[in-house]
Amino acid sequence: MKCTLMHRTVSAAEIDIDSDSGFISKILKVSAPEHLPVGVADPKGNLSRAALNQWWTDRAIPASRSGLRDALDILGIVDSKQLLMRCYGLSLSDQYWIKPDGSDLLWEKINFFNNSFSEDIGDILFETKPKSSILDFNSPDSTSDGNLKKRWKIINGKRYLIKDGSDPFFQQPFNEVIASEIMDRLRIAHIPYTVTSIDGKPYSLCEDFITSKTELIPAWRIIQTKKKRNETSTWQHFVDCCTELGIPGTVEFLDRMIVLDYLIANEDRHYNNFGALRNAETLEWLGMAPIYDSGSSLGYNKVARRIAAGDDIICKPFKKHHEEQLKLAWDLSWIDYDRLSDVREMITGILSSEIAAETIDENRIEAIIQFVEARIRTLQQITHAHHSDRSASDDDLTENIAAAY
Repeated sequence: MKCTLMHRTVSAAEIDIDSDSGFISKILKVSAPEHLPVGVADPKGNLSRAALNQWWTDRAIPASRSGLRDALDILGIVDSKQLLMRCYGLSLSDQYWIKPDGSDLLWEKINFFNNSFSEDIGDILFETKPKSSILDFNSPDSTSDGNLKKRWKIINGKRYLIKDGSDPFFQQPFNEVIASEIMDRLRIAHIPYTVTSIDGKPYSLCEDFITSKTELIPAWRIIQTKKKRNETSTWQHFVDCCTELGIPGTVEFLDRMIVLDYLIANEDRHYNNFGALRNAETLEWLGMAPIYDSGSSLGYNKVARRIAAGDDIICKPFKKHHEEQLKLAWDLSWIDYDRLSDVREMITGILSSEIAAETIDENRIEAIIQFVEARIRTLQQITHAHHSDRSASDDDLTENIAAAY
């Protein structure tokens, strides 16, 4: 299928997509190289079909998504990349889409920021019977990443992302709220989360922070813009890429993200779980995006005694251990520990709700509280003797792998 890769109203490239596989088979013409997705062209501006296919595939629901296989069977589709074509690749995270050759589609008429969308795909992904037997594939749920069940809904005119937790404790939605409260106290820019109940199960709820004129560029796309040298640490490589692109405030942002992830023992801050904001019209970099997606933390999949012991904690994206990642921080003097004095009451209040009581008992709550309080004390000690170390080491991460739930 011949089509045009569009960036809002700009024709970026003409491409061919194989209708059966959903892969981009040919790049026919590049019209506006500056509007191509970040990281798909080499330093000379040559567009790589392999890189463009990776970007395109990353837009699709991953094969590891909970319940995806059953959903595809209901939809009569073999691969989630075919869903991309049904919704023209439209997303609520950026402004890219595909325009079939000969069509008269207009961005203003089809984008999901200003126009309504179908709930059919979201219903099926959430194992809910669609409202009609004739399915409408016009949905941003076809371009949502991650392994946990999630869907978009329009609530009071605003776009909200609803996201599931994982067995056995379904703790991630509550962790998002705890992380939000900690960031409120430490004055870290973030996306606020709440917990909602659907059929007795907890789900996190957050408003889309992207508008029809801005877009989120994941860190994974940013690090594709420059070849990493072996002697350069993963942290330094990301900072260098941001510097060359002109993204402001990167180091200060990373300091705060690293501190948050240490406090909550975040195990899934991979390169698609943070990023930068860009003006989609002017291509001006606005800065790093507010922190989002912090649910896979606080021992979300561990029994209470292992949470208290702090065992088997995975760290991402730069180092394998949080203590080593803390050494990357340039400055820790901004942390106001007095504002964390009420974490016990805050965590207790969030995890003692009626819906949380289904899977989270008092022993688990106490283990989480003691773990966070211990991390705050340790962080205070580290702050007093802090010195930065951004050199490459054996503790550097070399892969970008999301947690499996």
